[in-house]
Amino acid sequence: MKTVTIYDIDDHVEKVIREKAEKEGMTLNETIKKLLRESLALGQTNEDDHREDFLDLFGVWSADDMREFDHSVRDFDKIDSEDWS
Repeated sequence: MKTVTIYDIDDHVEKVIREKAEKEGMTLNETIKKLLRESLALGQTNEDDHREDFLDLFGVWSADDMREFDHSVRDFDKIDSEDWS
């Protein structure tokens, strides 16, 4: 990836970029790259897409898993009228 240096940025522009970075919890570098992508209508990049980072946390329930879960929470479907009097 290339490095670009920008000289003589207007004080107001720098202030707004710093405020935006702080507000969004991003570094100045991340904020400036995001602003450049947005201004050039480049959209989201793979750098912003972290879904694959969490694939090991996702799964699919089997029919047995679902039955066990339903059995474990079945009491939550019951309403005790005495609790509401």
